[in-house]
Amino acid sequence: MLHAALLLIALSAALIAWSLQAGQYGSFSAIVAFYTEASPSLLAQLAQPQIWALWTTVLLALLALRWRLAQQLLALNLVLLSFLPLLSLFGAQHYIAGLGGFPIIGSGQGVIKFVALLAIAITLWRWPVAKPAERFWLNFLPVGLVLLWIGGMKFLPFEAKGIVDLVSSSPLLSWLYLIASEQTASNLIGIFDWLGLLLLAASYRWPRLFIPGFLLCGSVFFTTQTFLLTFPNAWSGPGVLSSSGVFIIKDLWFIANMLLLLQAWLQRWPLRLSKAFGRQSPTNLA
Repeated sequence: MLHAALLLIALSAALIAWSLQAGQYGSFSAIVAFYTEASPSLLAQLAQPQIWALWTTVLLALLALRWRLAQQLLALNLVLLSFLPLLSLFGAQHYIAGLGGFPIIGSGQGVIKFVALLAIAITLWRWPVAKPAERFWLNFLPVGLVLLWIGGMKFLPFEAKGIVDLVSSSPLLSWLYLIASEQTASNLIGIFDWLGLLLLAASYRWPRLFIPGFLLCGSVFFTTQTFLLTFPNAWSGPGVLSSSGVFIIKDLWFIANMLLLLQAWLQRWPLRLSKAFGRQSPTNLA
């Protein structure tokens, strides 16, 4: 599962780097705005270090499939890659004022996804010494954060309207608009996000809840990846993601979190998985 997570990181980093090289600065410009007012020419200059960091991520992720040193270097690179975007969350440009101070996050929806990379970085750095319980909660944190925050926003009219194009283009979700209004459909998605989050968190104590929690949370991120196939504006050219496509592809990081979380859960509670299926392990039968 670690190898699968590394491949997902490499794939996402390569697609984002290629898109930045093609001049798709939409998602990048929102981060830069926290630090300076950037003209198109300055954005192109500032994007170069980001591009090199992403290509370095690709290389290190592939090397980390075999070498521990590459894992450590990848961990450091992911911290550097995540630090500046996450720091920009302290700026007002990522938020939309309203609702008595509730943090309605706009462009920051793509920025908070860097928490997933940060959790992966810490996991890789501490891989030989971290206990499974630590890796479970470490990789649950970004999953829980994004589902709690963005899932909660689904109850707001602003977000309900904002997801119409994505939902209506998806065969997996468009049927919601046949049975419910835009707001009600958005509410149902939010409830689904929160239910998966709660079940996954509770599975640490009640193992029978792990499988439904894992499947619900995993289906959220899997569904967003199908938008790359169904959403017309996900790509701006062959292999070049639009700013919307960059936003979507970042959910591969959460799938990587889910894989690392699953591996930790299986290592820590192998007997509980048997109980979750209602079976006894051979050691219990002896």
